[in-house]
Amino acid sequence: MRNLIFVGLPGSGKSTVGRLCAKALNLPFVDADKFLEQREGRSVADIFASSGEGYFRDLESRVLAELCRREGIVLATGGGAVLRRENRRLLRDGGLVIFLDRSPWAIRRTLRRQGRPLLTDDDAIFRLARQRRDLYRAAAHHSVNKSTARQAAEEAVRLWREEQT
Repeated sequence: MRNLIFVGLPGSGKSTVGRLCAKALNLPFVDADKFLEQREGRSVADIFASSGEGYFRDLESRVLAELCRREGIVLATGGGAVLRRENRRLLRDGGLVIFLDRSPWAIRRTLRRQGRPLLTDDDAIFRLARQRRDLYRAAAHHSVNKSTARQAAEEAVRLWREEQT
């Protein structure tokens, strides 16, 4: 049994879709950033602020290596997990990777509606999309672009089940 792993921009629905898939497949769900926060005893934002991005990315790589060795989980990665080549390799080797290819326009609307101050300005999500889209594609076995989380989860479950046969 392989893992089902989601990559994509912040706010693309990795955790939401991942939870729906985990429920449908009766598998445990793991959010890599939450796992890292629990292990470190502080938030990702605190780690960035006090120790810097390099330190955070080192922690992230170690956490991804550990989680990708597991079998039978649904894993939502952090938005920047694909920035390192070693992480992209770990993810592809760790299971079926799905890129949630959601429009930056839709993500911006969602982040505003949720009041999530993840991105510092209105154009940040568009810059991230330009910078990372090819990296997400390189990490993923499949891309899913559906209008709702439920539709994306149904497609991901279908792809995962096909992979299992």
